[in-house]
Amino acid sequence: MRNSMLLKSGIPLLIILVAIIAAAVMIGAKKPPEQKPVESKPFLVDAMQINSEDVHFKVYSQGNVIPKHQTNISAQVSGKIVEVSDTFVAGGLFNEGDLLVRLEQEDYATELKLAEAELVQANAALTEEKARGKVAEQEWRSVNSSIAPELGLRKPQLATAQANVKAAEAKFERAQRNLARTEIRAPYDGLVVSKNVDLGQFITTGAVIGTIYSTDEAEIRLPIPDSDMAFIDITSQIKQASPVTLTATVAGKKRAWEAELVRSEGILDTGNRVIYVIAKLDDPYARKDTDTTPLRFGQFVEAEITGTQSQQLFVLPRNVLRLDNTVLQVTDDRNVKINPVEVVRTNANYVYISSGLDEESQVITSAVPNPYNGMKVRLPGDEVPTNATPENDKADDSSSIDAREAAN
Repeated sequence: MRNSMLLKSGIPLLIILVAIIAAAVMIGAKKPPEQKPVESKPFLVDAMQINSEDVHFKVYSQGNVIPKHQTNISAQVSGKIVEVSDTFVAGGLFNEGDLLVRLEQEDYATELKLAEAELVQANAALTEEKARGKVAEQEWRSVNSSIAPELGLRKPQLATAQANVKAAEAKFERAQRNLARTEIRAPYDGLVVSKNVDLGQFITTGAVIGTIYSTDEAEIRLPIPDSDMAFIDITSQIKQASPVTLTATVAGKKRAWEAELVRSEGILDTGNRVIYVIAKLDDPYARKDTDTTPLRFGQFVEAEITGTQSQQLFVLPRNVLRLDNTVLQVTDDRNVKINPVEVVRTNANYVYISSGLDEESQVITSAVPNPYNGMKVRLPGDEVPTNATPENDKADDSSSIDAREAAN
């Protein structure tokens, strides 16, 4: 009975002892984890080699096409309209000297004849008075040897006759002008914008019969911001009639025209801080050169003015310039170098830098988070260095494992 109880209580102890021995054997047979070095790669960046280049800045502006001359045609005499030209309609094109409107001429022709008759009478009276003066002088000398008085020689009467001739000539010339003014003619090659009169209408002196624009030249008033004035020399470019490229969309297609810079308004607008310059375009309606596309009045155009002075600058993508006006460079040792630069001009796509960069250096064009001087980077194509004992790995702990197993 006693042996049976010892046997029952010893079996569990035996099982526990066997389990402990088996665990110790398994722990002893376990290999330590394989240590794999972690590769610490420098940050990958994109870079471009830079060189300074000769830059001619371009200034961009915009404006509407307007005629050089805008005229309200008025009548210089009154009368009834008896003829209207077929070209004197809104949108009609005419040439210099073309008849636009003719007024009734009979009354003015009659006045011209009367003035002509008065002139003939005045000339005849002058001739007669000259003859009377000679006769009076001969009679005076035949009677007296002294000097004859002016009244005796009829000199006052002669002066009166000469004045009458001049007055008659002036009246005749005015009658001629009034007769000519019954024909209202075009002062230049142009376009009819509006017509205010028609056939049979009576108009008075000074009445506006219509509005016309000249088509020999067009002007474009271009605002230039004060900040862009440093990039063009307005005075010299006006003297040289520098080209201005105009672009606009006409009939769904992009068109271009070459204009000339002719003058500046010379006043800086205090409201928006711009100065206006004027570009001139010859023959905008292509009346002489039919192969070109007409540029009509009122068309909105974009203008490009190229400066005459050049500068040696670094032209880089706009995104390389950081907020603190610095640019990231890559040294030959693949370290980051933060360079403060002097910016001359920026636009939506490019930044123009005058100093702060080295010729043929590498400038980082990709984003770099939290850069600092000396930061290690690599470029596409560089070999990746491998650290056999990376700083992030722990030391080999196999000896500590063996010690713990021996303690168990």
